[in-house]
Amino acid sequence: MHPAVVLIGPPAAGKTRIGKRVARALETSFLDTDRLIVDQHGPIPEIFEHEGEPVFRAYEKDAVAQALAVDGAVVALGGGAVMTPETVQRLAGLPVALLTITEEAAEARLTRSGSSRPLVAGGVAQWAALVERRMPTYRMLARATWDSSRRPADTIATEIADWVRAGAPERKDAS
Repeated sequence: MHPAVVLIGPPAAGKTRIGKRVARALETSFLDTDRLIVDQHGPIPEIFEHEGEPVFRAYEKDAVAQALAVDGAVVALGGGAVMTPETVQRLAGLPVALLTITEEAAEARLTRSGSSRPLVAGGVAQWAALVERRMPTYRMLARATWDSSRRPADTIATEIADWVRAGAPERKDAS
């Protein structure tokens, strides 16, 4: 028993947007760990402000465990979830797809959405530093990679759904 696919990647890569489409294509449920945290504990910026990042990471670890226990689901992890050793262990052997995005595309998305993401509140330079620290872990965990910078979300979602149906074989750097 395990999820159909787990989507990982940096903030603004489209994990939620694409994940919902993958779930629709696979006719299964979609779980977003950030959404689970918000539903159970309140808005993420408020958690960071009032309780701190360590408390948020504890909530996140629990949300990841909860989401990964849903057999056949499409699961989108928050960008930093993979930096928790327990989460890395839980992802071992699972079909993990990495969504990447260029700095320019991320800047456009973060600006357009009026992002309230606490760890990238300082703008694209802060985003880039965050991604640089996390990318080795993202790449280590991923069986396959898609760049979401310029391609339509529907196209990427279809490719990921097809990849899952094919047994999620090793396939790095799909574009």
